[in-house]
Amino acid sequence: MASSKRFGILLMATTACAALAGCSGADGVASPGGGTINVNLPAPAPTPTPTPSATPGAITAAQFAAPTTVNGISITADEQLAIVNAGTNNNVSGVGSTMNGVYPVGSASLTVATDPSTINSFFTSTNFVGALNGPTDTAFQGWTCNSTSAEFGGTGARCTAVPSIGTYAAATSVCPTGTIDDGTNSSSSPTIRYCRLPQNITADLSLPKIAGVVYRLRGQTEVGADLGTTGGTGATLTIAPGVVIAADSTEATNDLLLVNRGSKISAIGSRDAPIVFTSQQNTVSNGVSDASQGQWGGIILLGRAPTAVCATGTGPNNAAGSSTTCQQAIEGVTGRFYGGPNAADSSGQMSYVQIRYSGIAISDGNELQGLTLGGTGTGTVLDHIQSHNSADDGIEIFGGTTNLKYVAITGADDDGFDIDNGYRGFMQFIIAAQRTLGATADSFSTEIDSNNGEDLLPRTYSTYANFTFVQTALAPAAIRQRGGSDMRYVNGVVKSVTGVPCLNLVAGETSASDRSTIRAADTTKQDAGPPVFSSVYFACNGR
Repeated sequence: MASSKRFGILLMATTACAALAGCSGADGVASPGGGTINVNLPAPAPTPTPTPSATPGAITAAQFAAPTTVNGISITADEQLAIVNAGTNNNVSGVGSTMNGVYPVGSASLTVATDPSTINSFFTSTNFVGALNGPTDTAFQGWTCNSTSAEFGGTGARCTAVPSIGTYAAATSVCPTGTIDDGTNSSSSPTIRYCRLPQNITADLSLPKIAGVVYRLRGQTEVGADLGTTGGTGATLTIAPGVVIAADSTEATNDLLLVNRGSKISAIGSRDAPIVFTSQQNTVSNGVSDASQGQWGGIILLGRAPTAVCATGTGPNNAAGSSTTCQQAIEGVTGRFYGGPNAADSSGQMSYVQIRYSGIAISDGNELQGLTLGGTGTGTVLDHIQSHNSADDGIEIFGGTTNLKYVAITGADDDGFDIDNGYRGFMQFIIAAQRTLGATADSFSTEIDSNNGEDLLPRTYSTYANFTFVQTALAPAAIRQRGGSDMRYVNGVVKSVTGVPCLNLVAGETSASDRSTIRAADTTKQDAGPPVFSSVYFACNGR
């Protein structure tokens, strides 16, 4: 029994040791009286220090820029990087983690900003780079629609959602004078009355907001007739805030809206009630998806401001753009011209406007974009405009002098901003966010040129200020500039995916000593010199 009792005591002591996660020995536990119990807890394992993501080193020229050879001439990647480094406050070795979609993740400017208002009074003074001032900037909210290409937040609906048409009531949803009653679609939700625009709007026409009414485009719908390079005043199409205009999907012709020289559009929406141009498919639930595009033509505005490229038998033009004969046919349609000597010409105003699911390729190099400007002047007011899911460019500008502010190009299948033919305007607060589903292989956030007319006048010269380019297409670069054009880039953010550099400067002159895109300034050729970069943050090649 004594042996059994001692064995039991030892067993109990051993169990106690185990419960206390370690003992100094059996004697310490078994000592009678006021002895102490020594418990030695194991030291906790140290919390591992997270390994920070390696910050990429300085970017290489080959990662930053892409050379392209034309007529045996090229601008090396090293030369292109040197041009950017010659500017002020540029960061060529930025990283993409500083951006969350089109928004910066922090409130501090990604690099020291430059005040663009010192360049021209058109520009708003800013102290940040990119189109958005930090992650809480609401400037693009409400009047835009949201998509996988760009989430602006706020109260903006999804681009795939049916626009706000209102509740149909037979007694009040009546087509206004000057439009054509195209009947109702009671199978849609909500019920819609279609009021069709005449294909030739020869007198002033107003489209009020009427609950349950969608205005319809069928075929090539034109405002006014072409009044030539110096003609008089034509018709004005006025569109109220919140109006929805949809292309007619019931027939095969290319639906588009074209405003001829001398006529005007007055499409002035509001932040809470933008005017929406879209496809008929977008007027019913689940009629479109993030992949939808090219369901109608788009909008064309034609004006009498100068163009550098003149049709055969007209022109040539000069640096002042004062030729009264120089004009050019606009692409996408037949026999409609733009151009003239009036740099201050007005084709009206478009503000707080969405253009959804447009863009049609008629033939190679002959396309309809979301918005096409041909020779529109400084009297044309364009601001708070979104082009979404164009099957071609978001906006293409042929000559003219119109300035743009607050423009969002989302989901374009080709270029975001395409300017050429002697365009000499300014842009500020502009965003190009490409299709996440993949765009065409030659799609740039912006493409700038003079249509291979290296020394035509007026020479293409623009300034982009406060721009954000999110390049997802596997193009040669995010920015392409070529064709004897001049540019100034101020307060920008450029982000591109792996395999895509940020810059592609191209010159096609026949002499290697006269590379027009980067040669020294020459006033006899209206040449401002190599492009200028100030306060641009580059996150190139998936860095």
